[in-house]
Amino acid sequence: MPIDNQQVTAHPFLAALYRDDYFPDHVVDRGKAVLPALCERVEAERPADLAALYALTHAATEEFNALQADFEAAGSEIETVAREETARDFRFVAHAYGFTGADVEELIATRDW
Repeated sequence: MPIDNQQVTAHPFLAALYRDDYFPDHVVDRGKAVLPALCERVEAERPADLAALYALTHAATEEFNALQADFEAAGSEIETVAREETARDFRFVAHAYGFTGADVEELIATRDW
């Protein structure tokens, strides 16, 4: 399903990770794919409130959790820069779909990084 939100289609997800050689592009690519997929789910399911949005973002956060082993295998990890950039993009998604009151810590509450 193509994304309709023009803000989202123009957004460079995880841009800071691509600029830093510490993060292998092939793993960042997998993380980057999670975010547009989250947007597709938001557009398809149209969450009515923050609780419904948080359910979607928690599922996407679990996908990021699963990438930790891939980062480690490539000599990297989800550390401070990656955490901040990922959180920033989750907040961007929430705001792009009108959830400006979303708490960034709650958006990624299921993280283990």
